[in-house]
Amino acid sequence: MRKLLVLALVGLAAQLVDGSLGMAYGLTSSTLLLVVGVAPAAASASVHLAEIGTTFAAGVAHWRFGNVDWRVVSRIALPGAIGAFAGATLLSSISTRSAAPWMAGILFTLGAYLLVRFSRPLRTDRIGGRLRGRFLGPLGLVAGFVDATGGGGWGPVATPALLVSGRLEPRKVIGSVDTAEFVVAGAASVGFLIGLGTEGFLLPTVLALLIGGLIAAPLAAWLVRIVPAQLLGAAVGGVIVLTNARTLIRSAELDGPFRPALYALLAAGWLAALVFAVRALRRARATATEAATAATAATEAATATEAAPARATATATEAAPARATATEAATATEAATATEAATASKAVTATVSKAAPEVLAVTDTPSGHTAEPNGGSIPAGLAGTGMSSAR
Repeated sequence: MRKLLVLALVGLAAQLVDGSLGMAYGLTSSTLLLVVGVAPAAASASVHLAEIGTTFAAGVAHWRFGNVDWRVVSRIALPGAIGAFAGATLLSSISTRSAAPWMAGILFTLGAYLLVRFSRPLRTDRIGGRLRGRFLGPLGLVAGFVDATGGGGWGPVATPALLVSGRLEPRKVIGSVDTAEFVVAGAASVGFLIGLGTEGFLLPTVLALLIGGLIAAPLAAWLVRIVPAQLLGAAVGGVIVLTNARTLIRSAELDGPFRPALYALLAAGWLAALVFAVRALRRARATATEAATAATAATEAATATEAAPARATATATEAAPARATATEAATATEAATATEAATASKAVTATVSKAAPEVLAVTDTPSGHTAEPNGGSIPAGLAGTGMSSAR
């Protein structure tokens, strides 16, 4: 029971790594199964049978998170299945004694490749364009063959090749490779079933790995967005190198001082790879921060440039009604003044018109007489004596 629990944890950890990196589920699981003494063919067969369930769950999770490019999946899965079937048939026909160093050598090489790959900056440029079928087909064929014969290798071969091409986002590379692996694992399982029969599958081991992988698959699809692949890849590569170096050293029958010296050398290389990975990660983050700052500044400058004419237009628009109001007020004032002047002119004209008859009457009276209101006249000498009243 304790062994099955450990295997379930192994499956969980392997799926977390695989879902975050797009590789290393088979490498990690097969390596640990070889360490506990499982035959190479049985280890690869059990891992691939478990991967049918884990890759299906991982594919669904990646699809829901939008991490899958179905064009890439369709062009890499079928050649990968053919290669995996051929590799499983070949490994089934090799004796355990001969297969152990072969499989350990493949795993060691792939682990060393992970160390070198993730100790350098990951390329993020040239995103876009289309991956051609003449590139994806051979890649799937080789990756599937290596995966079946080595107990793992689909991700370590396919994922870096797609990342280096720069034609696909890293998260879509990982999601597409994980999704296509469902078909590859199924083909490899069929090949092992034909070559080894049902006794070649360790069903309790398969069940434990499957449970752990199913638990981790949805979480891994989410972690791919936040986990730094640089550090995780270098760490997993070191573990694979050290564990498979043990099998290779035994096969080469290296004893005495060579064994600890070789282990120390490998450990030093692993530590150096981790240091380089940390430095590359920091440089990448600093570059990304500078780029984001420059983009923000450019956006703000562009916004300010676009806003200046808008503000001028708004000011002119606001000023126009004020100018119109002032013009209307001036016009109204002029109109009022003109109206008042016309009214005053009419009043003067009316006054003059009324006074004109009296002025004319005075003007027409003979000399020496004063005009009276009733139209009569009196001598000038009698005016003001009251005689006019007596009359």
